[in-house]
Amino acid sequence: MHLTVGQIIGKALKAYGVPFVTGLPGHGNWSLIDAFNDPVSKLPFIQVMHEQSAVHIADAHFRVTGQPIAACTSIGPGATNTIIGLATAHCDSTALLLITGSASTHMRGHGVMQELDRFASPDFPHIAAPVTKRTFDVIRADQVPFVMHRAWNAMLTGRPGPVHMELPLDVQVETTDIDVADLTKRLPVGKPRADGQAIDAAIQLLLSAKRPCIVLGGGAITSEATPELTMLAEKLGIPCVFTWNGKGAIAEDNPMCAGTAGWPGSLPGNHTAANADVVMSLGCRFTDWSSSSYRKGVTFSIPDTKLIQVDIDPREIGKNYPAEVGIAADCKLVLADILAGISEDQARRAREARSSYLDQVEGLKRQWEERLERRRSYHGIPTTMLRALRELRNVLPRNGIVTVGSGHPQSTTKQAFPVYEPRTHITSGSFSSMGFALPAAIGAKLAKPDAPVVCIIGDGDFMMCVQELAVCTMHNIPVVFLILNNSGYISIRDGQNYLIGRQIGSEFNHADNGQPYSVDFVALAKSFGFDVATKVQAEDQLSSSIKRALDSNAPALVEVPITRDVSVAAAEVVGWWDFPVLPTASDTVKADYKAGYAAEQHRWPASDAELVEPVSATG
Repeated sequence: MHLTVGQIIGKALKAYGVPFVTGLPGHGNWSLIDAFNDPVSKLPFIQVMHEQSAVHIADAHFRVTGQPIAACTSIGPGATNTIIGLATAHCDSTALLLITGSASTHMRGHGVMQELDRFASPDFPHIAAPVTKRTFDVIRADQVPFVMHRAWNAMLTGRPGPVHMELPLDVQVETTDIDVADLTKRLPVGKPRADGQAIDAAIQLLLSAKRPCIVLGGGAITSEATPELTMLAEKLGIPCVFTWNGKGAIAEDNPMCAGTAGWPGSLPGNHTAANADVVMSLGCRFTDWSSSSYRKGVTFSIPDTKLIQVDIDPREIGKNYPAEVGIAADCKLVLADILAGISEDQARRAREARSSYLDQVEGLKRQWEERLERRRSYHGIPTTMLRALRELRNVLPRNGIVTVGSGHPQSTTKQAFPVYEPRTHITSGSFSSMGFALPAAIGAKLAKPDAPVVCIIGDGDFMMCVQELAVCTMHNIPVVFLILNNSGYISIRDGQNYLIGRQIGSEFNHADNGQPYSVDFVALAKSFGFDVATKVQAEDQLSSSIKRALDSNAPALVEVPITRDVSVAAAEVVGWWDFPVLPTASDTVKADYKAGYAAEQHRWPASDAELVEPVSATG
């Protein structure tokens, strides 16, 4: 039977387990998405208000379920609007398929409406190439079945990532009788496993270590390694720390969880990782945020610490730190093999030998909780982010999903909002995109309709994607939007004030009197059709307002005014971040930067550098 290209794509998506397609229609893709109504696919189409959001929705769906879906947009601006979404997925190694329209093959290069053609025709695949694993330019209908299974292969093998497919207008309406491929016969069976020598070497290091530590990156969650990881940590007595995307790989109320590492990190997380004699990393790229910009002794000390680095991408092995044992394999399988190679007697002796070490880590965790308490127990409105997040955690079930925007809400959630299950903390870890959290919450709720979903977001971030509230109302998607409103890009302001001594463009203020400016978010939500929308006016309303929103089972918004007081407003400043300083910076800031730069380990061995504690940005 002859099918159009759109019908072939719809049939393939359905066969590959895709529950819906998201995107925005235009003349460049209407022939394609029309086919999603056909009996061969019957795929729901979730219309968004901005193409960036479509990609974020698809991204979040993969993060929550491990199942890729597709986003579809038009030609030209419709396509280029997706770049931030693609870059976010690419940096965080999440899989999705983006299908974009393109000028007809016989019209290419003639400057048709919305065509980019001055470098190459078509140009958009060249724009998408750096932020995708693979881009396909389809010029014949009979290519499409082949491209579909190749796209899935590229997305899901090795390190996951986004893939792009360009479809010219004339190709979209062509027909062919080539059927879609059986995906089970087009994907490799199994995941890469480590060789025995590497496993043995890792086991010996883990058993002989006096102060071992496991660092959890996003790869630990992608590989579904939580059961094996938890068993190994408990069996051997190894404290675990996590990065932005590793949050949730181990339950944060597990005694073996020492908290987050990097910048902003935590006292127990950074101290444990920096003073370990052996570190095993699982799917961690050691980015600057996760490593305190490689300043020795702040988050890591590699060397002298010995590193066992496990990553499915061999290019990451030894990239930022030298690895004593480098293992290019799937994290879950590596952990299973390590567990199989350790006897009960070996495990018992190793754990008993670490009892005093584990007591020290537990003591650091208690100190850390005491240090956070003044922020968590803050009285009054405006309040602190930690107080708002404490109230949210008290009413959100363990399986509740949070999506998190960039800036202070992202840092505070990472540092002080406990998460108990994998795939329940969704954030743009590496690209830190503003505009991600709101559509990601929609994608998370569509992926897991039975789990409560809360979007934790600042007011500046919220206004970059506020139009997607319409999607929640039109499709009755019951997401709770928790707006932590401090009237500005206050994480940027705090950095400016610390490094420069003044701010520009980072506060939302009235020009005539300098008073803070804010949108009326409750009225805004109601204008979009939200029946449940409230602004917290007193601290005793915090918990009840959030619970009422969750219990409504409807799209809901809760606005919480947040103080601008840098000493309590958001996360504790723990860790270090490399910011070259201006000549006008204070002597203290200059000295701290000089000491930090000298101690960075990624450029050359810094074992002889004087280790100096970083200066806190809050004094």
